[in-house]
Amino acid sequence: SGPAITHIPQVPEGFWALLLLSIGATEQFRAEKGWVDPSETPIDAPGMLKADYTPGDLGFDPLG
Repeated sequence: SGPAITHIPQVPEGFWALLLLSIGATEQFRAEKGWVDPSETPIDAPGMLKADYTPGDLGFDPLG
């Protein structure tokens, strides 16, 4: 309750830990699905995408 400036400190600490873990897990999944393992790429081509990966296509479409 109170002014909006005080709302963030009122959020329970467990929420921030859960949020951080959720974002981290999502990013890890996306990185593993889309990018070639750095140990398997040439030194002059960092950040190579997998050949069968289309950026943004994570195999999840809730609306069909």
